[in-house]
Amino acid sequence: MSLERIISQSPADTMEAGRSLGNELGVGAVVALIGDLGAGKTHFVKGVAASKGIDPSTVTSPTFTIAQVYSGNPDVAHLDLYRLEDPQELVQTGAVDYIDGDGICLIEWPEKAEDWLPESTVLVRIQHMDDGARQIDIAKPTP
Repeated sequence: MSLERIISQSPADTMEAGRSLGNELGVGAVVALIGDLGAGKTHFVKGVAASKGIDPSTVTSPTFTIAQVYSGNPDVAHLDLYRLEDPQELVQTGAVDYIDGDGICLIEWPEKAEDWLPESTVLVRIQHMDDGARQIDIAKPTP
């Protein structure tokens, strides 16, 4: 597992971190996003989306819809599993199909999908820092 640490001073920095990772992601990639509410997970997703030719202004948090899918090269699925009460709801809602899909899948609250996450999942942890900045840790499995 390789670890990269980025200190983000702004939403633009967080988006750039997402864009940078997105440039490395290909079809079938799964990214687990961990962070408190307001940490910047959606800004990170905007950056990944931008790296795939998607207008970042169209990317919104899927908290109430569970999944948003954006057409790009490849498509980007953004899942927010916060509202799921039972892991079987992943199957019932069809959200699990995005994890095994032919695009890139970014998942907020990934602990609710642990049984479906591939070993190749990239882990992104975004934490608030005392000075208002964000610490972004990106753990990538080694091939």
